[in-house]
Amino acid sequence: MLSGGEIPRVSLISIDGAIGPATAGYISRATQVAAAAKSECLIIQLDTPGGLLESTKAIVQAFYVSPVPVVVYVAPTGANAGSAGCFIALAADVAAMAPNTSIGAAHPVEFGGLGQAKSDDVMVKKLENFAASYIEAIADKRHRNADWAKAAVRDSASITSEKALDLKVIDLIARDLPDLLRQLDGRTIGERVLQTARAEITKIPMLARERVFQMLWRPEVMFILMLVAIYGIVGELSNPGVILPGVAGGIALILVLYMGAALPINIAGIALILLGLALFIADVFAPTHGVLTTGGIISFLLGSLLLFDGAGPAFRLPLALIIPATIVTALFFLFVFGEGRMK
Repeated sequence: MLSGGEIPRVSLISIDGAIGPATAGYISRATQVAAAAKSECLIIQLDTPGGLLESTKAIVQAFYVSPVPVVVYVAPTGANAGSAGCFIALAADVAAMAPNTSIGAAHPVEFGGLGQAKSDDVMVKKLENFAASYIEAIADKRHRNADWAKAAVRDSASITSEKALDLKVIDLIARDLPDLLRQLDGRTIGERVLQTARAEITKIPMLARERVFQMLWRPEVMFILMLVAIYGIVGELSNPGVILPGVAGGIALILVLYMGAALPINIAGIALILLGLALFIADVFAPTHGVLTTGGIISFLLGSLLLFDGAGPAFRLPLALIIPATIVTALFFLFVFGEGRMK
């Protein structure tokens, strides 16, 4: 309870981008910080194309045990709670959206971490059934439209904020944060009656380590580290005793293995990349007049495209990164092994 002259406080964090381990850790910590600050609630302003299953499950579980009410606010105008974001919004104590925003499209193929086995129809069906039952359980717990929630998984249904309110998928539409606070005021969540009409908004920033991990848990970063590992280790093996390339490559390789435990990697993509590297090397020692190099370029390019295939749009590598990386890698191998052969 607040004393007579005490101004109520509301905590706020913003999630803009893919959902990953760093996001889950940030949200979990924010619930504890908000409770320690005696905030009326924690507002999570959300705009995401999707993310990883395990991270989403961790966030949902953090909502369930949160010591303060959690409000997910899909905003600003034009924002989207796609895929994993749909699960997160439905799991909140209060689900709110700004006008002209959208929510949905939570099919497992577009849910990072579930799409890797999409060539296996039986596995896809099992994953779809799991996701449908999981989101139904979330909707039932929060007394929201479970039928639509299942449709978001099975049929990739996606709707606007206005339609979501009509279908009882969300609780309210708010133009901005002040409007959201006005509409939350007096709402009962559990045994707490929110007092937010005149509340001060306090932002909870990311810690330095959370920012670093948020930056690292990206497919582009992992791809670049993978290239550094390849260049460094190959450079050290071709020039023993230089040390620096080997150290840099070793560190990069350890980081790639660490990140690969969470990011949804496609094994076929890895195999094609390794085949491409082998073809680059073979062409230096075989008189194929560039045929193997051409095959290596195609293999490396396809492998890079497939590396995060099935992880959803939030985790796909852009061509603007893949094409230069393919060219540089081909030239690197031709230079290193071509020079070694001349020696």
